[in-house]
Amino acid sequence: MAIGLLFGGRICRREGVWEVHGPVVRWVLLHLWIPAKAITIGHVVLGQDTEALEVTRAHERVHVRQYERWGVFFVPVYLFCSLWLYIRGRDGYRENPFEVEAYAVDDCRG
Repeated sequence: MAIGLLFGGRICRREGVWEVHGPVVRWVLLHLWIPAKAITIGHVVLGQDTEALEVTRAHERVHVRQYERWGVFFVPVYLFCSLWLYIRGRDGYRENPFEVEAYAVDDCRG
């Protein structure tokens, strides 16, 4: 969150979640292994811009709740699920149970 603000990002608290967007955040999200409109880290959602935050809000709120349930284990378990799926020749992102749960609330893929 601090990095986003330091590089000219904007921040807003919405429904108990900090939403951050700006040019540096957009650049980082577009250059991830799987480019993203938004990504959740705990109770912070980093989005490319306000439109991306709006479109992905329901999806990212599912990830916020997953962080609440899993705590510090969320990221390692998420990554383990992805790796396990990739090893088995499956889609480690779309078939990841955490993403399946998040995409079930809406379809922000497009």
